[in-house]
Amino acid sequence: MHLTWTALTAEDFPLLGEWLRRPHVHEWWNHETDDYYLERDFGPVMRGEEPSEDLLVRRYGTPVGLVQRSRFGDYPEYRDEIAALTEVPKGAVALDYLVGEEEDPGHVLGAAMVRAVVEATWTDVEGAECVIVPVAVANRASWEALELAGLRRVAEGTLRPDNSAFGEPHYVYRADRP
Repeated sequence: MHLTWTALTAEDFPLLGEWLRRPHVHEWWNHETDDYYLERDFGPVMRGEEPSEDLLVRRYGTPVGLVQRSRFGDYPEYRDEIAALTEVPKGAVALDYLVGEEEDPGHVLGAAMVRAVVEATWTDVEGAECVIVPVAVANRASWEALELAGLRRVAEGTLRPDNSAFGEPHYVYRADRP
């Protein structure tokens, strides 16, 4: 599967808003989709005001998803929350992702997106030691995709959820620099 990605731009907001409204994304991301909220939440990264990346992923040139990548060290409160469950090394990188397509049989696309971005992280992010991804226990499709991508479960416990409807139980997955 040929995947590429570029930084999210304001021109991508209509597509991102559409994805965030789709039931299979909305239940986990629980995000407002009006232009104001998209600009508020994704604009600072685009403008370089926030130290993370929003990557629009394409399969054979067609947009299929979004991956957010950041250093835990840039978000100490988040790092501390995850560190209560598992070790978070100085060079740890966080990922979050969504598959915009509604159909992903066997979670192949989600796994391919995660695998590709994790592999690129070793060269793209200076000093990256590992990638750590927390996921709600209830989000089986996501944690199965993470496992298919080669990440291993290293912890479980309670974390503040994006959507309180699914509770606080989370798994934490990790991939180490080869």
